[in-house]
Amino acid sequence: MQAFGRDDVAKTSINIQDGFLFQHLKAGTPLTVGLMTGRSLSGKIKRFDRFALVLDDGSGEILVYKHAVATLEEAASQDG
Repeated sequence: MQAFGRDDVAKTSINIQDGFLFQHLKAGTPLTVGLMTGRSLSGKIKRFDRFALVLDDGSGEILVYKHAVATLEEAASQDG
């Protein structure tokens, strides 16, 4: 059984975070962003970079710094 350490993980080119964000940006699916403070924001990703993401909540754009994000999940459907 082969064990992987920190150095092995750093060498891989897989970036789960960017893949997840890009998938939802492209699809336009609404996300719920849980912040470290406990507050939640919902909206569609408009753009993102290494440090931040921009959510459109329907009434405007919100800049969210990634270090403030605790969780990302697909928003609950409004279809009842």
